[in-house]
Amino acid sequence: MALPPLVEPAAELTKEEVARYSRHLIIPDVGVDGQKRLKNAKVLVVGAGGLGSPALLYLAAAGVGTLGVVDFDVVDESNLQRQVIHGQSDVGRPKAESARDSVAEINPFVKVVLHQTHLNSGNALDIFRDYDLILDGTDNFATRYLVNDAAVLLGKPYVWGSIFRFEGQVSVFWEDAPDGQGLNYRDLYPEPPPPGMVPSCAEGGVLGVLCASIGSIMVTEAIKLLTGIGDPLLGRLMVYDALEMSYRTIRIRKDPESPKITELIDYEAFCGVVSDEAQQAAAGSTITPLELKQKQDAGDDFLLVDVREPHEYEIVKIPGSVLVPKDRILSGEAFAELPQDKPLVLHCKSGARSAEALAALHRAGFKDAVHVGGGVLAWAREVDPSLPTY
Repeated sequence: MALPPLVEPAAELTKEEVARYSRHLIIPDVGVDGQKRLKNAKVLVVGAGGLGSPALLYLAAAGVGTLGVVDFDVVDESNLQRQVIHGQSDVGRPKAESARDSVAEINPFVKVVLHQTHLNSGNALDIFRDYDLILDGTDNFATRYLVNDAAVLLGKPYVWGSIFRFEGQVSVFWEDAPDGQGLNYRDLYPEPPPPGMVPSCAEGGVLGVLCASIGSIMVTEAIKLLTGIGDPLLGRLMVYDALEMSYRTIRIRKDPESPKITELIDYEAFCGVVSDEAQQAAAGSTITPLELKQKQDAGDDFLLVDVREPHEYEIVKIPGSVLVPKDRILSGEAFAELPQDKPLVLHCKSGARSAEALAALHRAGFKDAVHVGGGVLAWAREVDPSLPTY
């Protein structure tokens, strides 16, 4: 069932805008009135990354009058496989500025507002307040819960998308929906998963073109909400499997046990990006890449254990390391293979997974085990810049 349009129509379309949006104008369900609403709309996109890239481009092409971009990161070469709003010449530039310039090339009639800051509990409400609709394409649970709770407190609808490897998900959340069927992200996921259970795209990877598939659906939902056409994904979760080329829809129901959202909280603590046990294990048991190199050069007798996955080990490895994936350590399966008569030094990609594995080893009696802060990325940055990074 269609919902009322989110925004009132602009006063008029210029001659140039009529020419630009003519293929929209001849669709009866959109027409001049719908295009005027898009022109008058203010949409905030959280993240100019994998999902934010196609979303921003298609929102701009569609004629959304004001686009806000929240992003404090810079363009890295590893982004270019999927973040199509950025190009080779943008590497090292702020993503928000790169996105602004690409939007201007797509549609000079769009106003772009940059929020080059880390979204947090202290600024989210002020940033969200002036927008009609939010699009959330972030890839970490702390920001997802923050976006949800800020949208709930302000009564704002938002379109949420998520991608991982070959699968994507999209839904619409709006606690104060006028049809009385309001839902929010906590009705789908009441609590975040345990730390380390769900890898991010940076850890698990993502098929680049999946961003376009999911991002375009997010924009479709945005246009429907802004113009009041079609049946939005409010109360429904759309799941896309690229390998099977299948779409399925799952009904979402209001969770009667979900507590009322009354304020923004510390979302890093709520989501436990790294578990308390891992933080305690790493405290006093962390060495730097340079300290690891010194141990190697001195001929110290220790075992360097890489706790990443086999496909990551194939990309880049620290010389002398042996592969023992984290899950085999957490389950205890690998304990019998690890020596008791020499210290263990663990590492992963950036330090989070090795801290979790370190906690498990300390618990099992490997008290001398340490891990490398920053992982193989820090090793490549500080010790051997010739190594590839991912």
